[in-house]
Amino acid sequence: MAFMHLLSFHNIKPATSQGSRIRHWSARLVARCSLLTSNIHRPQADGFTLMEILVAVFILGIVMTTVMASFSMVFSTTAAMEEAGAVFEMGKNCLNRITADLENIVIAERPFYKPPKTDGPLDPYRLQGTDESIGGTRFAKLRLTSRAHVPLGGSPRGGVAEIVYYVQARPDGSFQLKRADHLYPYPRFEERSSDPVLCENVKSLAFLYYAEDRADSETWDSESEKFANATPAMVAVRLEIAAGDDAFLFQTTVRLPLVRKKQG
Repeated sequence: MAFMHLLSFHNIKPATSQGSRIRHWSARLVARCSLLTSNIHRPQADGFTLMEILVAVFILGIVMTTVMASFSMVFSTTAAMEEAGAVFEMGKNCLNRITADLENIVIAERPFYKPPKTDGPLDPYRLQGTDESIGGTRFAKLRLTSRAHVPLGGSPRGGVAEIVYYVQARPDGSFQLKRADHLYPYPRFEERSSDPVLCENVKSLAFLYYAEDRADSETWDSESEKFANATPAMVAVRLEIAAGDDAFLFQTTVRLPLVRKKQG
């Protein structure tokens, strides 16, 4: 009995020592795994890698470029629309002014009208439409008398005014349409810096004159035998204004309230 007890005690002691070694190895293995795991995840805990930062900067650059291009397109479109609106308003006001002058035209009618004699004075109420070359471009010029006088400088004086539409070149190579307005006695016409400017950047200006029989002419002289001392029945206006690389065309036709018919 004592032998059996001793044998049993001897067998139990080695088993207990082996289990202690296994637990010790397991603890060391767990510690090593924990250290390895901590080393692997440490860069992510500390911050971003250089590659991640470069990718983020590249994406941000693409986004900012797209946004700035969109803003630039919006601003350029808005500026173009504002410029077109200003040109449209200028062209409309110019045609309205010419229309008002033609609708209030004053002419000498027969039998009070007398054709001018050779080297004699011209009819002060004559209508003359000519064209002239300015800087290599031909522009129309119109002279008439009208009740649509525009007083300048606060002067209340009214009456029948001599009105001349003419184009003048500017130092930068562009052209402007000006309107001379003088009450009787009419001075000898001269281009003056004080004459109001109706339109800037004029690309073309043309008047087309229609006789009572619908025959048309690009020029007119109510004092010449060519037109039998008559005045036109209608006047068509064609004005073209440049706006950058584009151009805007304005047209109208005015029937004159007074017409001096051909002689005979």
